Amino acid sequence: MSKRIPIIIVTLLLSALLINAASVKITVSPQRGKAKIEKGDLFYLTIDVADATVQPKAPELSGARLVYFDMMSGSAQTYTVNGVTRGSYSGRWEATYRAVSPGSYTAGPISIGDAKSNQVKYSIGGNGSGPDSSPSNNNANANSSSQSANNNADADDGKPKYIGKGDSNLFLRANVSSSNAYEQQALVYTLKIYTTYDGLNFLGATASPKFDGFVVEQSDDISTSWEFESFNGKMYKSAVVARYIIFPQMTGNLKVIGNTYTVSVSQREYYHDAFWGSLSYSTPLQLNVTPNDLVINVKSLPEPKPADFSGGVGKFSISSELKNADFKTNQAGSIVYTVKGSGNVKYVQLPDLGALYPPEIEVSTPKTSQNITVGSSNTSGSVTFDYSFMPLDEGEFHIPEVRLVYFNPETGKYETSVAKGYDIKVGKGKASANSSHQKSVRFDSNLMVVDANSLAKTPRKYVYNFAYWLFYIIPVVLLLTAVIAYRRYVGIHSDMAALNSRRANKLARKRLKRAAAAMSKNDADRFYHELLVALWGYLGDKLKMPTSELMRDNIRQVLASKGISDQAIDNFIKVIDEAEFAKYSSAGGKENLRNAYNNASEIINNLEKEFK
Repeated sequence: MSKRIPIIIVTLLLSALLINAASVKITVSPQRGKAKIEKGDLFYLTIDVADATVQPKAPELSGARLVYFDMMSGSAQTYTVNGVTRGSYSGRWEATYRAVSPGSYTAGPISIGDAKSNQVKYSIGGNGSGPDSSPSNNNANANSSSQSANNNADADDGKPKYIGKGDSNLFLRANVSSSNAYEQQALVYTLKIYTTYDGLNFLGATASPKFDGFVVEQSDDISTSWEFESFNGKMYKSAVVARYIIFPQMTGNLKVIGNTYTVSVSQREYYHDAFWGSLSYSTPLQLNVTPNDLVINVKSLPEPKPADFSGGVGKFSISSELKNADFKTNQAGSIVYTVKGSGNVKYVQLPDLGALYPPEIEVSTPKTSQNITVGSSNTSGSVTFDYSFMPLDEGEFHIPEVRLVYFNPETGKYETSVAKGYDIKVGKGKASANSSHQKSVRFDSNLMVVDANSLAKTPRKYVYNFAYWLFYIIPVVLLLTAVIAYRRYVGIHSDMAALNSRRANKLARKRLKRAAAAMSKNDADRFYHELLVALWGYLGDKLKMPTSELMRDNIRQVLASKGISDQAIDNFIKVIDEAEFAKYSSAGGKENLRNAYNNASEIINNLEKEFK
């Protein structure tokens, strides 16, 4: 019985191994949203593994290039048999490939440990628009083409900038649809992010790009999912984060400066566990990255420009619609012109219809409406010009064709689209004052006829006219007069003592007025104060003496030297003495205010006469 136990154990182990034998299955599927694989498309090889002893690896497929390989879901287990530790892997792995060469191929079988997979047949078509297709297809669909992105990268000398911790594992790259363009030509500015990090948690712009010299329209056509793209020999996940349609407004080398983005990603860290083997975990990482700047060479539109150039740069067409069928005088009609196309359609202008239409039809300013779409490669849509017009006279009239002249940057030529004209018949309507007024003021070119023979063949030059030189003489005379007046003013005010001496009588009269005002209020103290200020001030100004030197002995001596009579000097001192006595005495002098004022005024007059 004891000998049977090891046999039973061995049998059970063999049964378990047979039951849990490894299995591998592969399937090939085209890119999401597509029914078959075309050249340049991404497609997927799915490997389903059960109880494999080793992890699967991505196989090499004919006609395709490996882009990405990762485990989608699954589990790993370890067990020990007779002291030997082994692993068991189950789950699903997915390999992403880029279709390169058209043809029919077979994938598999692939071996994982002792297990082999099935075989799967797949075909690659030759009409794809992916990055490995022909150059013409690349130009038609550059945004879905990683190879065209690489071609643009080679043509673009600008390199991504890394700020902070930004490195080649995550960067922004800007490109423009053309680095040489015409003025007002629509260009596409695209900003893409490239990363090898596992997850992108946050992406936010701290500012807007600087489009100096451009009119900008922002497009909503950006990426909603990752694409795999090779850049400088390294595989990245990429996505379009911003797209703008820009219109240069001036010529020369215009620079577009990229803006800084703050990016938060998950950085995977790997480590080895003695039991579980190779494991990893994610840590958050914040980066600040700025794309490369771009320089665009903008050329002016070819000369000469047509006289009726609309300002449109792109490709446009114009149509017309006459809404009314019955026309009467002095009753408004309506005609609508619609401009459709792609380019700077917002800024297209129609010719002056007032000059094109017959003079018997009055045209009003149009009402405009716009229906513009900002796409991934241009702005397109329509602009409607609704004109109201009013026939002023009866009869048959022709509404002429309207020509829209625009510049087509694809051909490098000015092109023309024509809206058809109409023949209308106007019947008699209600008369109005407006119609008679229009008839009376209508321009008649015959009134402006000029006989060319009567014009002077050698007109006299204007420089020989006196009026011409008068424009120079008058400013010179005014300037000299101002200089003389200014110098005289400066000379007069340079010696303030002499100036005050000449104005002594005038200043004294002003002071006496203040004394008279105090006298009218019967304010004796204020009156005598102002009276003394007027007398002493007059003498100080007249004799050019400072206040500290105004003493009786000094003024008597100075006045005598000036030829002033002794009587006038005595009278002046007497008036001052009486005023000082009246001011400082306890009795005051309210009864003699009028006499004191008259005496002061008289003595100033007498002195002024003797000074002269």
